[in-house]
Amino acid sequence: MAHLGSRRTRVLTLPVGLALTASLGFLPMSAASAAPSDGVPTAAVSTDGPKLSYVVNTTPVHSTGVVRRAIAAAGGTIVTSHDRIGVIVVHSSNPDFAKTIRNTPGVESAGATRTAPLRSVATTEEGSTELLTAEEAAKAAAAAGPGQEPLEPNQWDMRAIQADEASKINDGSRSVTVGVIDTGVDDTHVDLKANFSREQSANCVGGVADTSEGAWRPYTDGSDHGTHVAGTIAAARNGIGVTGVAPGVKVAGIKVSEPGTSLFYTEAVVCGFVWAAEHGIEVTNNSYYVDPWYFNCQDDPDQKALLDALTRATKYAERKGVLNVAAAGNENYDLASHEILDPSSPNDTTPGPRTVDPHKCFDIPTQLPGVVTVSATGSQGFKSYYSSFGLGVADVSAPGGDRWQIPATPDANGRVLSTVVNGQYGYKQGTSMATPHVAGVAALLKSTHPKATPAQLQEMLKAQAVNPGCPSKVYNSAGQLIDATTCKGDSKVNGYYGHGIVNALNAVK
Repeated sequence: MAHLGSRRTRVLTLPVGLALTASLGFLPMSAASAAPSDGVPTAAVSTDGPKLSYVVNTTPVHSTGVVRRAIAAAGGTIVTSHDRIGVIVVHSSNPDFAKTIRNTPGVESAGATRTAPLRSVATTEEGSTELLTAEEAAKAAAAAGPGQEPLEPNQWDMRAIQADEASKINDGSRSVTVGVIDTGVDDTHVDLKANFSREQSANCVGGVADTSEGAWRPYTDGSDHGTHVAGTIAAARNGIGVTGVAPGVKVAGIKVSEPGTSLFYTEAVVCGFVWAAEHGIEVTNNSYYVDPWYFNCQDDPDQKALLDALTRATKYAERKGVLNVAAAGNENYDLASHEILDPSSPNDTTPGPRTVDPHKCFDIPTQLPGVVTVSATGSQGFKSYYSSFGLGVADVSAPGGDRWQIPATPDANGRVLSTVVNGQYGYKQGTSMATPHVAGVAALLKSTHPKATPAQLQEMLKAQAVNPGCPSKVYNSAGQLIDATTCKGDSKVNGYYGHGIVNALNAVK
């Protein structure tokens, strides 16, 4: 397991060849074609490198034919092309592919989306799932009052943002869908199936949307992360289990994590945003960061290409009416500072420490333009000990859980309770858990103001939030209350809470 505050959990690495085959499993390890689709012969190129995935970002005015022929000539095979945003996904075994294609007229940037994949976790939960026990469930059910779901007494997070009160006024519209871009959603869960939208769900792993039956579900050995997120957004009020922030809206599962891992690569995430844009989704929840770089620096050609592709994808989604919400991360980083030590990049080979300026090297999608950035709080309203923050970076805050902040609930568990796979319920903590609270409140705002644009929804999110101002104390990773010297700003906007902690009741009034 990772150290406290870490954003990722690692498991054993695979030998490079096996790892590449697993990650790009549907592709053989043979050389890429050296002939373009139009049959024009090309010169031989090196194919002795590992088969990797690339994004090629074209200029606004370009000849698609020229770029496609150049890709083939450089030993690349086109997997898919997102023509509306000028992003082409390519596979190649030519180690010089990116360097070669960057010199092509009509190519703005190009880079590898990975180096040598390993099995790892890149979601923004801190720690692992704690399954709810039968004894805990019985204790909660015994404490449930009239109108409460059986496990609702343990949902301190819903009361913290007055979601229970909001539900009496407006629990959300069926015309609003939140897309959970994540590890997959188990739509067979009894608390999710009534609100799940199969028509708006897909598996985007590899960069091409797969809509076959159940493709959006977690892998058999996969993570329950996306299912937990979905429950916080829209678990039904059905007399069973838990409730979500917006139990009247729909959720869709957009799976983007690699098989056997929770690695999120650019080609899959780009596909996820484009899918949401083109399938009537109003809000996306993004509780992860894009691998393999924690921060993507503009002066690195590969990292710049990933940044360009994802910026295009999120802007396209926004133009199509989608509000994108993302987690701030679990390293307790000050994202408004000018120096951060990043010890974990790239996470698919051997990472090495590097110092980055988050004004020039970006955590994506968290720091992309137009994306709502979410920090996390615990049951006492303090910033969670692990949550990253930053004045001018954090937009709003929400309950993400904190094991040191103990609520007065039957289970006295400071983490967030929600749905997990196999019909179960479990506790998690992290900015991953804060983000769906914000996505749920955004869905309530969209339900109340159906004609609101993403920019208007973002302003409403900030306006309805309740800002406690910078606290005098905050918990550290050891559970000690220390001076909150890293909080900058005031009761209007500050680095810990942004514009404040979201409030569902304010959103529906």
